[in-house]
Amino acid sequence: MRNLNKYFILILILATFTSCYNYGSFYLLQEGKRSLPEYEKIDYQDYKIRVNDELIYRLISADETISKIISPQTSNTSQNNISYRVYTDGTIDLPFVSKIPVVGLTLNEATIVIEDSLKKIIPDAVVKLSMVNKTFTIFGDAGSGIYSIYKDKLTIFQALAMSGDFNDSSDRRHVRIIRETDNGTEILEFDIRPKSIIDSKYYYIYPNDIIYIKRDFSSFYKVNNYTALLSVITFSMSLLFSVLNYTK
Repeated sequence: MRNLNKYFILILILATFTSCYNYGSFYLLQEGKRSLPEYEKIDYQDYKIRVNDELIYRLISADETISKIISPQTSNTSQNNISYRVYTDGTIDLPFVSKIPVVGLTLNEATIVIEDSLKKIIPDAVVKLSMVNKTFTIFGDAGSGIYSIYKDKLTIFQALAMSGDFNDSSDRRHVRIIRETDNGTEILEFDIRPKSIIDSKYYYIYPNDIIYIKRDFSSFYKVNNYTALLSVITFSMSLLFSVLNYTK
């Protein structure tokens, strides 16, 4: 009988470690909780062109002949257009115009610089500039993949929705973004649950960002609901009685 009591105590201890997921650890945009961090709001910063970025441009001019020679684009989609890689010296070479510095400029600023260079050849030149490599990557305990940034100011929530959202076991307290900056690779770690994440430095996704969602270690001991918890306890007791009957 003592051994039986010991087994029951062991089961209770295991059941204590096996807990259900707390709703507070799941839902987003929480506010008013002291346990959650409060993030500072910052102004959105436009993406600045970096080395190895690939740009495509479209030249618009009244002179269609020279426009087609300098900008031989066949379609409005980037898939059929010629892209130009930014060199390690921070410049880009375009037909008839070489060594245009673009690194560190926003797309709007680079458009003006390229347009001014082309106006030396075509006085009425108008340039439309865009990036080919406007993508971000997600991996870890969520939908993994490489996705296109389809709009300006793409948010972390929209990025996660594109990948299929979190799993129940995902760690929402330690989301990481790996981002290339002028000072090297930066790792931003944050809790995605507080409402103050909106308009913080963690809120917007930039080209070439890598989002890592790790698995919550404690999820190994958790079940999705109390029905599942009851099933675990029932199975454990059934196994216990089977062992006891076998030993007898």
